[in-house]
Amino acid sequence: MSLILNIIWWIFGGIFMGLSYMLLGLLMFITIIGIPWGRAAFNFGLLMFWPFGRVAVSRAAYNGRDDIGTGTLGLLGNIIWFVFAGIWLTIGHIVSAFFCAITIIGIPFALQHIKFAMMAPMPIGKVIISKDEARAKGLY
Repeated sequence: MSLILNIIWWIFGGIFMGLSYMLLGLLMFITIIGIPWGRAAFNFGLLMFWPFGRVAVSRAAYNGRDDIGTGTLGLLGNIIWFVFAGIWLTIGHIVSAFFCAITIIGIPFALQHIKFAMMAPMPIGKVIISKDEARAKGLY
């Protein structure tokens, strides 16, 4: 079922949002100092291409310990991300959600865009895992 939903997702804006994340990640990698943000953009870009059956969870909860991206530096990184990329990606998800919600078949995809709009401002310190793995670890 998730394969069918992922294919339909591409039609309802997933391809454009995934490419947006990838383009931002590429631009961040070019700057050298933006590599940590570029890595997060690529991780979320891959999630945008195949979102059904996968979730983003905190790395601290997943690993059972804090690391450099889940503490104060992660918060600072998320603030920088929000200013340069997060706000624009959030707007993109909201606009995509609006257009998906116009059709009945697009409503589940609109809800998915809204979920991503809430995650787009703060991707640093997250890891993408399958829903089954998240359930097994008690994270979903």
